[in-house]
Amino acid sequence: MKNKLSKISFLFNPKVISGIKKASLILLLLMPAISLFSQSRKEILLTDGWKFFKGANEIAYRKDFSDKTWKSVSVPHDWAIEGPFDKEIDKQMVAIEQNGESKPSEKTGRTGALPYIGEAWYRNTFRLPASAKDKRIILQFDGAMSEPKVYLNGIKVGEWNYGYNYFYIDVTDQILTGESNILAVHLKNRPKSSRWYPGAGLYRNVHIIIKEKQSIEQWGVSITTPIVSEAFAKVNIKTNITTAGAKLVTEILDRAGKVVAVDTAKTFFGTQADQNIKIQNPGLWSPETPNLYTAVSRLYNGNNLLDEVTTRFGVREISYLAGTGFSLNGKVRKFKGVCLHHDLGPLGTAINIAALRRQLMILKDMGCDAIRSSHNMPSLEQLELCDELGFMFLAETFDEWAKPKVENGYHLFFDTDAEKDIVNLIKATKNHPSIVMWSAGNEVPDQFGAEGVKRAKWLQEIFHREDPTRPVTVGMDQVKATMASGFGALLDIPGLNYRVHLYDEAYKAFPQGMLLGSETASTVSSRGIYKFPVLKGKNKTYDDFQSSSYDFECCDWSNLPDDDFVMQDDKPWVIGEFVWTGFDYLGEPTPYDESWPSRSSYFGMCDLAGIPKDRYYLYRSRWNKDKPTLHMLPHWNWEGREGQITPVFVYTSYDSAELFLNGKSLGIQKKNNSSPQNRYRLMWTDVKYEPGTLKIVAYDKNGTAVAEETKTTAGKPYRIVLDADRKELTADGKDISFITASVVDKNGNPCPTTTQRLNFEVKGAGAFKAVCNGDATSLEMFDKPTMKLFSGKLVILVQSGKIPGDIILKVKGSSLKEGELTLTSQK
Repeated sequence: MKNKLSKISFLFNPKVISGIKKASLILLLLMPAISLFSQSRKEILLTDGWKFFKGANEIAYRKDFSDKTWKSVSVPHDWAIEGPFDKEIDKQMVAIEQNGESKPSEKTGRTGALPYIGEAWYRNTFRLPASAKDKRIILQFDGAMSEPKVYLNGIKVGEWNYGYNYFYIDVTDQILTGESNILAVHLKNRPKSSRWYPGAGLYRNVHIIIKEKQSIEQWGVSITTPIVSEAFAKVNIKTNITTAGAKLVTEILDRAGKVVAVDTAKTFFGTQADQNIKIQNPGLWSPETPNLYTAVSRLYNGNNLLDEVTTRFGVREISYLAGTGFSLNGKVRKFKGVCLHHDLGPLGTAINIAALRRQLMILKDMGCDAIRSSHNMPSLEQLELCDELGFMFLAETFDEWAKPKVENGYHLFFDTDAEKDIVNLIKATKNHPSIVMWSAGNEVPDQFGAEGVKRAKWLQEIFHREDPTRPVTVGMDQVKATMASGFGALLDIPGLNYRVHLYDEAYKAFPQGMLLGSETASTVSSRGIYKFPVLKGKNKTYDDFQSSSYDFECCDWSNLPDDDFVMQDDKPWVIGEFVWTGFDYLGEPTPYDESWPSRSSYFGMCDLAGIPKDRYYLYRSRWNKDKPTLHMLPHWNWEGREGQITPVFVYTSYDSAELFLNGKSLGIQKKNNSSPQNRYRLMWTDVKYEPGTLKIVAYDKNGTAVAEETKTTAGKPYRIVLDADRKELTADGKDISFITASVVDKNGNPCPTTTQRLNFEVKGAGAFKAVCNGDATSLEMFDKPTMKLFSGKLVILVQSGKIPGDIILKVKGSSLKEGELTLTSQK
């Protein structure tokens, strides 16, 4: 069996953006007439002009209904993120079987303690000109939480159950031209429908697509690269059109916009054109070189242009072989990945490109090269950014199949909706070069027994039918059960969630000749918080509801990062890992899911504000091969601990280092194989605290000092320091700068323990958007211009307006010298 599977190779490519480029998207304002100009297809982002109402209303879909008293909002929109936090919201009495619990207990912050439950309505009034008559009109929703029912001019035109999926509705017969249209969307979030904060509302984009009746189908372009070499690439493009008889011409442009190939389709199978186009000396896509091409598909009736679709793609080859593992463009590599939930911290689930880009840039600096969407379908914007920035992607579908984890979860829709949900996922995203694997599910209870095996086979066959170029995995936590039933054996790639102690046994039991760490570590920590004595422990809790940042604490079912590092380094058949998680997220506050006020996770390498924790640098020391890492912990402000043991850890890409306290050497440590921790960390476990300066000096292989870092005991807080991730914004009303505020003493030393309250004021061509300090126990709301520091830091979000100009942020705190920062917003 292994010999047979070892010959299986999955080859692929790319990403589809139907319609015109983003730069030419037209935003709908309240009651505008939309000009079609002379182009064949228009894609309109329906952002402004929305009215919102939280609650049930039986007649809100009617065209004559008055929504004047409703709140005006822009979309994407998350109705619940403004709170308030409340322990009674979605309080669940449940035993979490995935965590090994057998008795139900009260879970108060499991879904973030935010008011996402209930019904809501969105309405938008717009007008198409008379010139849109006889055109085909499509409404596309990139995600709506949840169970959206869509009405146009008082008529129900469509619905979809899965809040994470993309869907579109042909409204050609219902749309009015030359007069106003009323679009109404009803949403319903059930209690006990999620294991984390799912968000609420039209949290992803809504599009109107206007095109000719004879045109290219929505998501109708499929691009693969079945032959890839440095000399040339074969690009296969299959294009589905609505009716036969048209001429299809395809141009391929490189990243500079130069035309590198042109082809007129000669082969049609009914309404599908099949083109094979040669690219000479292609620029290959990879995380290190994210080269992208654009295919421009033009459909003609004679010389009359009927439709034009641009599709961005990459030229790349992926291969999964027994004995070799995963290869990209012929080079063996292992996934250095993280799992991400879909919320964006203080922004909730409402999609924002600036926030997504910031997340990815932080991960890029860590050396991360892969993302797993957990445990649902990713946003189109996230995939576009992964294409651009160079991240491989494991796109996941469901957290439940037919057997439930929560009372009102996806199991309610699995039998009727699973196939169409997978089909839409693949059709909408198949052309992204970043996607290198599909996941059919996560820790589904169906892992036990013959029924689960049949479901796994059924789902995998749907993926293979729709996309034969990528393999399928499932995140399995019941590894023993999947060995016994055959569940794990049938998957293209066996994905193991944790269970490092079973890796060797699973490798021998499964025929594929490889394993993936589909979810690893689940180590918990709170940024800047350290607990003594420093001991390894599982499910450790403290009176302040925080976890220690010495990175020695994990959950009952999980392990420390170093245990996974050993498997990644020593087992060639382990093809990589996806760490739980890259960033903290709202909900699931393990190990404090029975403790109020904990309301967000502790798993992240970065906190909810996006500030790196110590653990970030442990992974960076292994993953980032371009820049060295030298990071020392803990901080050195320990009034009251004088003379007590205060261990010092160093996360570094160097092999050895020497520690000094107030000028006195405490010895040289060198990485060794005596334990997983000693192999990947430098640890001075018997340091006695005394105020002053702690210094670490790193040495190269020749014993030469090459880098150093110091931590100095700070005095009283004196002034506020502001550091922006970006100082130049786009004046589009959406762009965001993330400004980290911290406090230093008179000598500029950081004050890592201060929890002072700061207040924010924004003037000029922008506005205060949100704030977050990364404290999982904070009940302060994100949308108020005030918050306490946590471990000496917080992050302020400033959003651009639509008029260019300067934006001035002022930050004040009692007895502190205020901080001021100027941003520039321009078109």
